[in-house]
Amino acid sequence: MPQFEADGVKIAYLDEGEGDPILLIHGFASNKQVNWQYPGWVDLLVKDGRRVIAIDNRGHGDSQKFHDPDAYGAPIMAEDARRLLDHLDVERADVMGYSMGARISAFLTLNHPDRVRRAVFSGLGYGMITGIGDPEPIAAALETDRIQDIGDRAGRAFRAFAEQTGSDRLALAACMRSSRQKISEEDVKRIDRPVLVAVGTKDDIAGSPHKLAELIPHAEVLEIPGRDHMVAVGDKVHKQGVLAFLNNIDA
Repeated sequence: MPQFEADGVKIAYLDEGEGDPILLIHGFASNKQVNWQYPGWVDLLVKDGRRVIAIDNRGHGDSQKFHDPDAYGAPIMAEDARRLLDHLDVERADVMGYSMGARISAFLTLNHPDRVRRAVFSGLGYGMITGIGDPEPIAAALETDRIQDIGDRAGRAFRAFAEQTGSDRLALAACMRSSRQKISEEDVKRIDRPVLVAVGTKDDIAGSPHKLAELIPHAEVLEIPGRDHMVAVGDKVHKQGVLAFLNNIDA
């Protein structure tokens, strides 16, 4: 996979297809393959006539890893995404992020509105504003030697996912402990791009998609029936809803 340097940081990405560009930003402990290629998103969007660009966030996938929390944070990673668009000479793109990637997408949209045509915030609802809980149990679980010694349910789930994806667990722990700059309701109200908020109906991490969408002037909600945070990504309702949103010429 190709790489480039974003302000001195090596960032990996993929770039496939032709047509209107869409930038995909994966979630915590995931990567471009696990979040977007394996569930079929890249093929789906390429077949829909789009140029698909997917980033490996710093600390993830094939991008450079850091064990210092100060190297992370959604605003910093949003600048990596913006620099990727610069590197590829993409002036404006649709942007889709999942979970942490949705938060990164929101900062990208807020800080560089001229670069975003429309946005999909998947796997994150009102939790974008409130946060999704205490990061320490997850960070501690990532640092624990044996997964069987982890008592926290969410921590164990993310640790298992990190092992499944072959991630650098110490880099992920640093990312989890990074400065968690909040997005306020007032910030969200300034997002003037069409937005789709897509969350599984059994997702107990994301927060209410309706409460988030009510704050965004041009937002709509996609409920993904019967899916929780870990399995909503590749759901067919998710895919169909996103395609319908992207192909809405009035949006």
